[in-house]
Amino acid sequence: MAKLGRALWKSIRQLHEAKVRGQLNTAMTLEQLAWALGAFFLLVFFLYRHIGFAEIGRSYGLWFRRDYWTDYNTVEFLSWFTKAIIIVPGLIFGISLWWLYFLTLLTSATLVWASYRKVLPTLIGFNTIWIFISIMVLAQNLVK
Repeated sequence: MAKLGRALWKSIRQLHEAKVRGQLNTAMTLEQLAWALGAFFLLVFFLYRHIGFAEIGRSYGLWFRRDYWTDYNTVEFLSWFTKAIIIVPGLIFGISLWWLYFLTLLTSATLVWASYRKVLPTLIGFNTIWIFISIMVLAQNLVK
């Protein structure tokens, strides 16, 4: 756990240094970023603990099984991943990758086809991303 904490802090410092050098376009202060990441990991920890780490692990483990990657699960994963590529840089760093919306148009249409066959690993992963996004945006607006 201490290694993870050191790695997380090192990543935060590197992000801060990139921002100071003008290489990172974000409105978040180091304090906001630290608060958001801490809140994210704390919330996910308690959520996963409530569900059961073994259950979450088994669910994520499906991603590593060949039989999981049916046509609809592959479409669903690619659809959500494409959306995350647009949403995360846009909401957190203010980077608009507008041309990727062509991909989301296509993947959203295919997601309608795949939506009747929901499987947990993709839903857990995507909702975990949404927890992260929500906390980052809240930190930008609440931590001054």
